[in-house]
Amino acid sequence: MEHTLFVVVITIAIATLFNVFLKKIKIPTIIGYILSGIIIATLFRFDASAKETLSHVAEFGVVFLMFTIGLEFSIKHFRKMKREVFVYGMLQVGITGILFSTMSYMLFDANAKTSLVIGLALALSSTAIVLKVLNENNETHSGYGRIALGVLLFQDLAVIPILLMISIFTSNDQSLTSLLGELLISAAIVFAVFFVASKYVIERYFGWIMSTKSEEIFLVSVLLVVISTSFFAESLGFSYSLGAFLAGMVLAETKFRYKIEADLVPFRDILLGIFFVTIGMQINWQSMLEYGHIILFLVIGIMFLKAMVIFGLLSFFVQKRSALKATLALFQVGEFALVIFTLAYSNGMINDKWNQILVITVVISMIIAPFILKNIKDIVDFFSPEPTTLRKRAFREGGFSGHIIICGYGPLGRKLAYNFKAMGLYYIILEHEISLVDKAIADGEKMIFLANAAQKRVLEHFNIKESVAVVIAITNEKQKRLICENVTSIDANINTVVTVSNDEEEKIIKELGVKHIVNDREIISQMLAQKALTCSLRV
Repeated sequence: MEHTLFVVVITIAIATLFNVFLKKIKIPTIIGYILSGIIIATLFRFDASAKETLSHVAEFGVVFLMFTIGLEFSIKHFRKMKREVFVYGMLQVGITGILFSTMSYMLFDANAKTSLVIGLALALSSTAIVLKVLNENNETHSGYGRIALGVLLFQDLAVIPILLMISIFTSNDQSLTSLLGELLISAAIVFAVFFVASKYVIERYFGWIMSTKSEEIFLVSVLLVVISTSFFAESLGFSYSLGAFLAGMVLAETKFRYKIEADLVPFRDILLGIFFVTIGMQINWQSMLEYGHIILFLVIGIMFLKAMVIFGLLSFFVQKRSALKATLALFQVGEFALVIFTLAYSNGMINDKWNQILVITVVISMIIAPFILKNIKDIVDFFSPEPTTLRKRAFREGGFSGHIIICGYGPLGRKLAYNFKAMGLYYIILEHEISLVDKAIADGEKMIFLANAAQKRVLEHFNIKESVAVVIAITNEKQKRLICENVTSIDANINTVVTVSNDEEEKIIKELGVKHIVNDREIISQMLAQKALTCSLRV
């Protein structure tokens, strides 16, 4: 136990030091976590069972990531993405998988079954890295972001038949018909349970939880839903992440989606950090030095060929810039390939030498990916400059632009919404009290969201940088200060309007960098004075 805690402390210390330094030079934190994993594995030399335990814990980072992505994409939204998922995704996995399978058969001296497994694994991209960076850049709903997400969702679905394929190729006591039959029955059970839950259980369950008015109980209940749905899907032969994604999609249909997403972000990011540390732990320095020339050739060759296939495919369907951005987002190899190679190795399909070479190749491609994603616009602008066109201020495909954000739906918030509606202005309301949200919906408000504006992630989700103004219409001083701090930390030039009740509060808010402050007492005293003078003049 003492040794374990010592390892944890050292890991956190190294990861913190790396990430503070890397953040200052604008290098993604993912790299810091992976480098920390490499150092920790070198210092402590974990055995196979310890690495397996860590990988199971780390997998929940991907689980929470997929859950929050599911929250972004409701069932209605998913239906709109049929083209991205089932056309782009299927073609990408199919064409890339066939190409790499053929090359594996020729280069690795492997049999047809092993080559097929290797080829399909290399066709997969990193869901964890791509979606994390897209979320950080607020580009999940952008044109190329939707394409990348659609392809990644299909790839995650494709993992199931690939893993099943390994079972079929290495199984001696179970027929193909029985394996496929079990898969179809399991799929029917999963979708039936999620359908019933979405229609009859989830809304009532969270309504009951919210009646306690306890943030702690609400958060625990969300964790319960995420973990239990993941376990349920895994017990029926699917991946943890698929179960979490379906649970997210179910909850996306409810009014609790934004509150849940904001509350879970810290857990997701911490667990994702652990996931990337375990990725770094899989690099064997001796194998890297011994087979360095082969690994370098494979990294360059795989990423180049994958990019050519994805760009060539997408060019038939979307604009050149979107195709290029999606290509740069997807041309690395992902974490599920590591899962597939591990299973193939344990079943004797891949020998130790090629397992190490392939694992290190995948990890290096994952290390390269964040640098590309962070600078994707500059890279694309170099090859294909963006045309200068007038952008419309509109709400489309889940994105927000040219809007007014009203924080709070109390008496003042309601009056503001009424006035903005009368003037034909585009506004949205953020309110964390469920009774007020229900009242707003009953009043006919369509653009109200159950979300806590005091959380930075919520403000970023509603694209605060592109808003016309942010009006903070709440009375709670602590919440008011938190919102102001988050707004100014995102962009000090955002047009923020705040009401305060006294001079002391006005001074505090002004120190936070807010320029438009309305002092209630001052305004009321001026109005009273005017009324008093009017009365005296009439007398």
